[in-house]
Amino acid sequence: MFESKLQPFVQRYDEISALLVAPEILNDVERITQLSKEQSGLEPIVTAIREYSLARKQIEENKLLFDDKELGELAKDENHMLEERVVKLEQEIKILLLPKDPNDDKNIYLEIRAGTGGDEAGIFVGDLFKAYCRYAELKAWKVEIISSSENNVGGYKEIIALVRGKGAYSRLKYEGGTHRVQRVPETESQGRIHTSAITVAILPEVDDVEIVINQSDLRIEVFRAGGHGGQCVNTTDSAVRITHIPTGISVSMQDEKSQHKNKDKAMKILKARIYEAEIEAQAKEHTQTRRNQVGSGDRSERIRTYNYPQNRLTDHRVGLTLYSLEEIMLGGNLDVVIDPIVAHYQAEILQEA
Repeated sequence: MFESKLQPFVQRYDEISALLVAPEILNDVERITQLSKEQSGLEPIVTAIREYSLARKQIEENKLLFDDKELGELAKDENHMLEERVVKLEQEIKILLLPKDPNDDKNIYLEIRAGTGGDEAGIFVGDLFKAYCRYAELKAWKVEIISSSENNVGGYKEIIALVRGKGAYSRLKYEGGTHRVQRVPETESQGRIHTSAITVAILPEVDDVEIVINQSDLRIEVFRAGGHGGQCVNTTDSAVRITHIPTGISVSMQDEKSQHKNKDKAMKILKARIYEAEIEAQAKEHTQTRRNQVGSGDRSERIRTYNYPQNRLTDHRVGLTLYSLEEIMLGGNLDVVIDPIVAHYQAEILQEA
């Protein structure tokens, strides 16, 4: 019964394969692109279905050999391994059949802000951002800093970056929330451990088709950029603040000398924040309350703790504890953290289904 429900996926995949070499569409670039994208989406599940079907067929063929004096035990041993593989493939296929998050393939805006903890929180903003950059490098993603506000000790009050690459949102969407760090600051003379908190938000990049904003709903203000002086930073009204009046969402941008460039960047981030707010509102309507990604930045609200003296990383949502904090942070090996979280939420969705 399970296998029969899967055949339409295989049939559609084969149908697309035939269409892609059909003479009548060879010159239709748009149609070929559309079909190729659909086939690419079907490929993982079709590969799993074919392996699943082959394993079940081998199991049935091996059963015919059970009474054979020479091959019977070998067939039983092989069936034991095949049956375990079939169970795993069933689970993989169920996960592949889950409704896909429409944002999973999108680029993201990564926003990291210092919460409680003063300078040490700002330093950790920089440390975590570097870890994300190393992870992005491993994934062949591109990272572009959109806006940053440095503190006086080499850290950041805030940093916003655009991360471009396949699957960026799908891998990093669970990073949103409050991250707590426990370590001895370099300025601490008595070796006391300090606890600080920073917040991370992951926003999918959106285009003009997905979200339309009426100009009448915007309040746009220009002001003189603040900074360390020099290079005209304080001599022109280039900084821009855009407020979306209906939601109260506001974005300020002053990194560029050009008012036009600052306005363009601010609008893109504003759209991403409004889009994210709409998604969260829709989720609440469907009683699947989405987690609040940012929170207040207070020490008591946390999704993850980074304990440097113990070389320990703990994700409190899934009860994950790893004693390889230095390797994760310096090497960007975030998959060891992200994979269990993805598996946890997939299991929850499967249970609900």
